[in-house]
Amino acid sequence: MAEIRTGVSGEPLDTADLLAAFHQGRTDIGAVVTFTGICRDEDGRLDALELEHYPGMAEAELARIACLAADRWPVTDLTVLHRHGRVTPGEPIVLVIAASTHRHAAFEAAAFVMDFLKTHAPFWKKEHARDGTATGWVAARDTDDEAEARWGESR
Repeated sequence: MAEIRTGVSGEPLDTADLLAAFHQGRTDIGAVVTFTGICRDEDGRLDALELEHYPGMAEAELARIACLAADRWPVTDLTVLHRHGRVTPGEPIVLVIAASTHRHAAFEAAAFVMDFLKTHAPFWKKEHARDGTATGWVAARDTDDEAEARWGESR
């Protein structure tokens, strides 16, 4: 059974420390795959991205998605952490760490988690432009639905 850790935080994600703690002293894993989603500056026009979430529901959905991945691939550990609040360009928004005895399961589990987070996790993004104008909420993309569809399930 995989060890699963999930969470939503208003504090910056220190991905290097989290990764080091993840595999410190571990000799039972052969592969660790990480994905870090980072706030882009959108060609210099973005000052910040504001992420809102539905407390309680967001945490539950992250855990549900991680369990789906752990049920599907033989991962030993899976960590999924997501930010909320104001995030500036260059800061991590999401971190996925998947470990397994072999690389294939870790890669697939991490990709699956990200595709499902984009379409199922209750987070909303609002852009704040560098010039002070309100650019509004970021709309869902068809490409995210297409990425999720490749896994053949939509629970």
